[in-house]
Amino acid sequence: MPSKREKRMNRPPNRNRLNTDHTTQMTAQRPIAVLGAGSWGTALAILLARNGHAVRLWGNEPPMMAELARTRRNTRYLPDAPFPDGLAIHADLDAALADQADVLVVVPSHAFRAVLTLLAPKLAAGTPLAWATKGLEMASGKLLHQVAEEVLPAGTPHAVISGPTFAREVAAGLPTAATVAGNNQSVAEHFAARLRGASFRAYTSTDRIGLELGGALKNVLAIAAGISDGLGFGANSRAALITRGLAEMIRLGEALGGQRETFMGLAGVGDLVLTCTDDQSRNRRMGLALGRGQSREDAHKAIDQVVEGVDTAREIHKLGKQYGVELPISEQVYQVIYNGLDPRAAVHALLAREPKAETA
Repeated sequence: MPSKREKRMNRPPNRNRLNTDHTTQMTAQRPIAVLGAGSWGTALAILLARNGHAVRLWGNEPPMMAELARTRRNTRYLPDAPFPDGLAIHADLDAALADQADVLVVVPSHAFRAVLTLLAPKLAAGTPLAWATKGLEMASGKLLHQVAEEVLPAGTPHAVISGPTFAREVAAGLPTAATVAGNNQSVAEHFAARLRGASFRAYTSTDRIGLELGGALKNVLAIAAGISDGLGFGANSRAALITRGLAEMIRLGEALGGQRETFMGLAGVGDLVLTCTDDQSRNRRMGLALGRGQSREDAHKAIDQVVEGVDTAREIHKLGKQYGVELPISEQVYQVIYNGLDPRAAVHALLAREPKAETA
């Protein structure tokens, strides 16, 4: 009588498994264009190339891209991260998109619509597209998937990538995890598979709203945590701000249609803790500067990069009013940034609020 091992060896081929393996092989051969050569775009391009993909990093400043090609590193943002061999540099968008390359958009939120508008007529039908941009659209306050659905051809498979991910650590190959949410499960799994590697774990989700709101609001709350630390208020205050900030995130997120579970995951509390507690966060550094008495303009000059939470604070203020959601911490950040409220007065306003049950 045949053994179990012999039965397995004589079993007919599993056609589903063969198809999966073939799909994986084809995916690995398909190039991916990373649009945006800042710190985060560069880090993701390095990660993807390290994972064995043919990667094309595009930026809209030809002199900068020429420098990246010459030095084989981004000396401005990630000078200690040399480019893998599979990473090509492009200043020509058409060349970056050739051969029906997958697309990953990694530009600041204020440039998101413009880049998608430039991209839309160039996309082949069915081209998978993802973005790792965090923030809301300026003026409209729209979530980025809403912008994408307005601009991209109907039916474009798309996904958002979010989580606690500092660019420098990803580029250095340090262990990191993130979540990918798509307009269908297939595209989420597609980009998660591309991101997964020896040092990067990618989960999937269907909650684009939760990922995008979490990735935007955590920047405002990181400014609040930085202000508290800049004032010298200590660890107790920081922990309280993070915890009550998470409550604000959940309230607003659920009002917009997000899932509570998402905010308890990597793109919610994970990213919130990261940006509120580590000085690699530009938003936290902005808060530190404000708490120490610096002006917003001087802080921006010192940081020398986009601080997403500054614009997002204004849009979150509008969303809170629109949906009738109480956002006391976010509101005080807005008042400090846009109405010149003294940071100490903002803290006093928070402490003087009417007592209530924690879960109310």
